[in-house]
Amino acid sequence: MSKYRGGGIGGSSHASDNINAVFYADTYHPIQAGSIDGTDILPHDNATYRALLCSTAGLYDPNGDPKIIGDPYCTIFVGRLSPYTTEDSLLKAMSRYGRVKNLRLVRHIVTGASCGYAFVEYETEREMRHAYEDAHHTIIDDSEIIVDYNRQQLMPGWIPRRLGGGLGGRKESGQLRFGGRERPFRAPLYRSFPV
Repeated sequence: MSKYRGGGIGGSSHASDNINAVFYADTYHPIQAGSIDGTDILPHDNATYRALLCSTAGLYDPNGDPKIIGDPYCTIFVGRLSPYTTEDSLLKAMSRYGRVKNLRLVRHIVTGASCGYAFVEYETEREMRHAYEDAHHTIIDDSEIIVDYNRQQLMPGWIPRRLGGGLGGRKESGQLRFGGRERPFRAPLYRSFPV
């Protein structure tokens, strides 16, 4: 089972302490990420099933991507970027929070079009934390962005969105994922939270 960090109202760390408590996953499990309270035991959509298959069969190696460079503790994920956002406009926007050491706007391998997300590495972890706290929900090129940690290298068991995993998502897609910054786990109403 995954371990969770509590972060609810009043600093509560246990679901039994406060019904409004929220939980963030320390390790990634595809089925639990698809559950609003982290208690599901069966995949509920094809993407979750695909992520579970990748996870159990070891089909994804987060450190096997040769394009990944830099210190994961100084790197943030920037998502929901406009398709018109360029490396220059993103660099200008993210430089407000610290000295950017490396920036990678992820592009489609065939068309070269932006995939809508990027990884930004800062010189220090302090600058990265500043960007994590202050850049979240800011506007770049008319799009409200989200900022999160570089979970690909930091969260054990991580499966990316393209393989059915990930966190967040939009309601319209029918593939919401929980346990992250945008959608933390909610305390279960009728059963105890797995430990």
